[in-house]
Amino acid sequence: MGLLSDPHCRRALSRLVLRLNTPLCLLSYLLGLGWFLALPLPPLAPRTYMSENAMGSTMVEETFGMGERALSYAREFAGHKKKAGGMPVAWLERTMWSLGLEVHRQPFTLTLPFPDETRERYMVKGTNVYGILRAPRASSTEALVLSVPCSPGTHNNQALGLMLALAAHFRGQIYWAKDIIFLVNEHDLLGMEAWLEAYHDINLTEVQSSGALGRAGAIQAAISLELSSDVVTSLDVGVEGLNGQLPNLDLLNLFHAFCQKNGLLCTIQGKLPRPEGDSLPAYAHSLQTLLLMVLAQASGRPRGDHGLFLRYRIEAITLRGINSFRQYKYDLTTLGKTLEGMFRKLNNLLERLHQSYFFYLLPSLSRFVSIGLYMPAFGFLILVLILKALDLWMKLSKGETGNAERLWDGDRGIREEPRPGLLALVPPLVVCHAAGLALYFLPVLGQHVATQHFPVSEAEAVVLTLIAIYVAGMALPHNAHRALSGGSSDRGWMVLKLVALLYLALQLGCLALLNFSLGFILAATMVPAAAAVTPNGPRVLLGVLLVLGTPAVTLLLTIFLQRELEEAPAGLGEGWQLFLGALGEGLLQHHLYGSFLYPFLALGAHPCWLLLWNVLCWK
Repeated sequence: MGLLSDPHCRRALSRLVLRLNTPLCLLSYLLGLGWFLALPLPPLAPRTYMSENAMGSTMVEETFGMGERALSYAREFAGHKKKAGGMPVAWLERTMWSLGLEVHRQPFTLTLPFPDETRERYMVKGTNVYGILRAPRASSTEALVLSVPCSPGTHNNQALGLMLALAAHFRGQIYWAKDIIFLVNEHDLLGMEAWLEAYHDINLTEVQSSGALGRAGAIQAAISLELSSDVVTSLDVGVEGLNGQLPNLDLLNLFHAFCQKNGLLCTIQGKLPRPEGDSLPAYAHSLQTLLLMVLAQASGRPRGDHGLFLRYRIEAITLRGINSFRQYKYDLTTLGKTLEGMFRKLNNLLERLHQSYFFYLLPSLSRFVSIGLYMPAFGFLILVLILKALDLWMKLSKGETGNAERLWDGDRGIREEPRPGLLALVPPLVVCHAAGLALYFLPVLGQHVATQHFPVSEAEAVVLTLIAIYVAGMALPHNAHRALSGGSSDRGWMVLKLVALLYLALQLGCLALLNFSLGFILAATMVPAAAAVTPNGPRVLLGVLLVLGTPAVTLLLTIFLQRELEEAPAGLGEGWQLFLGALGEGLLQHHLYGSFLYPFLALGAHPCWLLLWNVLCWK
């Protein structure tokens, strides 16, 4: 503080910041990217470990041996589902009653904001069926959930058979201290959302339920199971939930420990375990897995039914059986033993999982990167915006404006022009945010008008209207500052850019605390354009850089990147169709489940990008 109080020291610091601003910004950006690329290395990605004492050992003796009975249930369920043309509710109720469970059904209806590609109508109707195994050793104060989505066709028949076999096995045990809920939900995430809202007696969406709902204790943990084959070669675990939420790392460690105990191959992001050693192939494999998790988390979409449990502070994961690695083969008995061991360990919990990490990245199932090690990568990117904002503030400050030419050799200084007041910033700010509001509200509200004038369906009308408003917004605000006198001066665009930089830094900083992956991707693409944009530079080059940094282009590029990492490259046509589907799905996820990705991009990131576009088109 003593140095800053000295005017000579302040002048020297100002001169240093002004002269070295561009090199410092470039260095900070490269450090941010370099830090992120170094995250899969062992020093930054230590081995996982169990923090919860009650689950610190896997020394339980699994006795499940009903693999053939699980297959019998699966075949019987498939026959009744085909005969009923959907979920066989009556058969499920009879079967669960015969196993000694307390059975309940939950009919629900939901009106969609617009019909997506998989549903032809606005109204979705379904029924959830679940059975409760009451704990013989305790009152109904706590519960665990094993859920299986009822999918169309033959998908997931084996998962339901295994769930019923586990229910029969669990019914004969006396050591349960928690209720166990066996849930079969229809329409995947829609049915799960309806059940969770009804179970917790809240109404976050417009879903309507009917019938008396039986309740067990407060849910401590949940596992969603998806199997589509009698033989499984590996179990893939899904951890990403709604809005990028993640379960407690101990639940993932528990799954990994029992897979190792039973010799079951487990994967994450569909990738085999990391090769041993510190070789380049091992690093490349870890980086690929890490990038896939970042892209999945940034999307804000749940990677399974477990993703909706996390909103209610319920730790949950989704287990998917994969039948693609031919050198490994496991039957349903092995899978049942793994699930039995996990539920027996969760049954021992005396409190909710809380000791391990909730914010992490996974380069593999055996290694993790904690929040304290990956946040510096984001911090270096945001530092670029702060440095640029500091540079503009010093040039605009009253004491330094007159000496700008002496402080920075080669700078021509700011012409002495009448200073625009804060009122000059009102037109661009109002127009840019009005474009964001239109982007948020009009696609859904105007779908009927679009279908009346164009030969498109409702879903296509919503997506095309969204694209049209997004592109039209680029043409609206760039002359708004001319509405007031003095608004076209150099000081005007510098003040506007200063506001835009601080606005963007604040948005991305808050976003990274909720969803690091989304914040980092937007920072990596938007920061270079935000720092470089100016009305006095090469307009075409800066315009191209700014367009490439827009959130829509970022979404398109991440789709191609994800397909490359999944080793299933997409062509231009397929990539464009995936892009259109992602737009519609993002809008639908917001209206159905409360995903904040679409409102953030429409009401926050897009108006901020339009402010930068306004700076480019200032003169």
